[in-house]
Amino acid sequence: MTDRKTLQLRDPSETADDTPTLKKKGRGWEISEQRLDKIHERARYLRRHSSPAHKALSERFAKEDFGKYKFTRQTVVGSAILDFVSHPLGLAIAIDEEGQDDRVAKRRDKSLSSVGVEVFRVPAATILEDVEEAMKPIFAAMNARYREKETSRREHQSKYGSTPRRGRPQRGPRDR
Repeated sequence: MTDRKTLQLRDPSETADDTPTLKKKGRGWEISEQRLDKIHERARYLRRHSSPAHKALSERFAKEDFGKYKFTRQTVVGSAILDFVSHPLGLAIAIDEEGQDDRVAKRRDKSLSSVGVEVFRVPAATILEDVEEAMKPIFAAMNARYREKETSRREHQSKYGSTPRRGRPQRGPRDR
């Protein structure tokens, strides 16, 4: 007779180094389509009913010209809804509201860092007191993340050579 497996909760120290692997389900994450739809509905609701700190930071971001490094708000990444995300930078800004569970936030940050998204946390009270003061560490985090991306790009180019940029396809004599 075979032994039956029983459901057991693991100690968090045992799973400290385990990070979720990407699957071919739920846009790369192991998430059912129904759950993903609910997460997107929740993100839509949060965009429409923002907290005062989200509104203040969103207005401040709207005044800046970040070029291709713009931030989108209440974006779904995996099973997490992130407050502000710049996908080209791989940087997320999370606003820490009162009464938030830090254990859940740390687990989410760890799973996001495993896929290349660094999470920068800002307390909501700091944003509401002075938005300009709250922006200084955000700008510093953006610059640091940009430098990381540039150094990794340069290392890749020195190792493998630069990748040619694709231009428009050349037209042949019959295409004219």
